[in-house]
Amino acid sequence: MSDTFDVAAATEQLARQLAATAAQRDRAGGHAVAEREAIRRSGLLALVIPREAGGWGVGWAEQYRVLRRLAQADSALTHVYAFHNLQIASIQLWGSPAQQADLLPRTLQEAWFWGNALNPRDTRLKARRAAGGWWLDGVKSYASGSVGSDRLLLSAVAPQADGRELQLVGHVATRAPGVQVREDWDSFGQRQTDSGTVTFQEVWLADADVLQAPGQVPTPRGTLRTLLAQLVLTNLYLGLAQGAYGQALTFLQERARPWLNGNASQVLEEPLVAHRWAELRLKIRAAELATDAAQAALETALAQGEALSADARGVLAIEVAEAKVLAHRAGVAVTSEFFELTGPGATSAQLGLDRFWRNARVHTLHDPIDLKLRDIGHFHLQGRLPLPTSYS
Repeated sequence: MSDTFDVAAATEQLARQLAATAAQRDRAGGHAVAEREAIRRSGLLALVIPREAGGWGVGWAEQYRVLRRLAQADSALTHVYAFHNLQIASIQLWGSPAQQADLLPRTLQEAWFWGNALNPRDTRLKARRAAGGWWLDGVKSYASGSVGSDRLLLSAVAPQADGRELQLVGHVATRAPGVQVREDWDSFGQRQTDSGTVTFQEVWLADADVLQAPGQVPTPRGTLRTLLAQLVLTNLYLGLAQGAYGQALTFLQERARPWLNGNASQVLEEPLVAHRWAELRLKIRAAELATDAAQAALETALAQGEALSADARGVLAIEVAEAKVLAHRAGVAVTSEFFELTGPGATSAQLGLDRFWRNARVHTLHDPIDLKLRDIGHFHLQGRLPLPTSYS
């Protein structure tokens, strides 16, 4: 790799390439082979890999700016790309120095595209102890990026003699013996996230490939992985709102007709349109400011390393939750309400502008907003910090 990489240029080029076919691919669904390869060729898979491992060593605040721009064009493929980077972060936060020294350079050398089989709510994948490792049997659903991936980060539960089930986290090759990925994602939104179901039948997981052993309690730094993931979703929601806003603006400028019985001969001069348009803009602006602030705070937390305290981590979790709530609201509202201003012409199937709302609506359902509001309320009323979980 060369010493320099123009992140902004690579991001813009990929965003334009994804946008050119986004509406058609959304209608088709399935696995976007060509676009996945375009992401590989873009150089962006190396973005958060440290320079000493051969990557670009870009901070997560910059990575989130990349995600936000790509999500304006295609939130489904951006989700796949973002989850690759999330697995890289998992190696950095959970892996031993030896694991990092092995996996991070190999990701580049072997051109791995990482997928996710970590869904914490699906506990059907079991790990059985054996000499030198574990045997894996069971199923993982909502495995984002699993279809077409090269490597999978997974979580499994290891039954204990006392009846407890403790989680372990490890990684396997997607094409390892006994691993089967089914392309069965059929939601009405985020249709190309490659979120298949992965079946494991007598799959071997060596101890050297375990990133978190059963019962291992992560440090406050280790629990930042959840907050990295939460801000991935936050930027996807925000990018969807921004993308819909931009598409609607173009439609209003170029194609929209004045309102019948309205107050102006041109739709852009209609005061009611201006009023409603400002409301949409303010939803986006509030989410932008809160998200940027949370990202800056996350960078500070990451820089503290193992010195990060549990309380500091908890305050950061609240900042992330606030950003996510605002981005959630902006994503759902803007992608729906702009139709009230553009009129029926914007509902053309050829334009495919409904995909912004469908993608936002599906994606925002994975983590109930009311639980975020509960945590925010308890913190500002009582100073109560949320406990680290897979979602907070």
